[in-house]
Amino acid sequence: MEKKRTSPVGRPRGFDADEALERAMLFFWRHGYEGAGTAGLAKAMGISTTSMYAAFGNKEQLFRRALERYTEGPSAYLARAVEEPTALGVATAVLAGAVRTTTRPSHPHGCLGVSGALTTSHSGEEVRDLLVSWRDNGYCCLKQRFERAVEEGDLPADSDPGLLARYVTTVAYGIAVQAASGVCREELQELADAALRAWPLR
Repeated sequence: MEKKRTSPVGRPRGFDADEALERAMLFFWRHGYEGAGTAGLAKAMGISTTSMYAAFGNKEQLFRRALERYTEGPSAYLARAVEEPTALGVATAVLAGAVRTTTRPSHPHGCLGVSGALTTSHSGEEVRDLLVSWRDNGYCCLKQRFERAVEEGDLPADSDPGLLARYVTTVAYGIAVQAASGVCREELQELADAALRAWPLR
């Protein structure tokens, strides 16, 4: 009796999805959302465009995945910074993290969340709005942390947590822009140190 053949349930993907997503994140980081064409993305990821769409969806969906990876990886310093015991420690850690992340020799300079889609065509508006929300989330995290610092007496009672959060995020994003322009890490750290000298003390 002839043995019945069984078909495989599914073909193996044939590539490391985690590595491909890492490469996509770096490509978006380097070129921005609209500057990253699908053919260039697929090539950078080491896969075909067909495989890219099958595994990650369309370009916007891929960007969202890449931004999540960026948030949990290179930009994770913000989540760690808010755990610092003092408000000054939080601000110091945020700015040091911004300097470190935006000037790594092995990574694109600048910040994916800042320069990824500042200006876009109509088709990129959802990604632009996504990054606006991403930046606003960072601001809100710091604002809440500084509100706690006021309640605990770590910051003067007349401090404005919202203004302080805006100050820190503005300096951090400015650091990212300067890093993308080629300003060196040492100079950017000096800038961060100068910004912190204006920090309110109890």
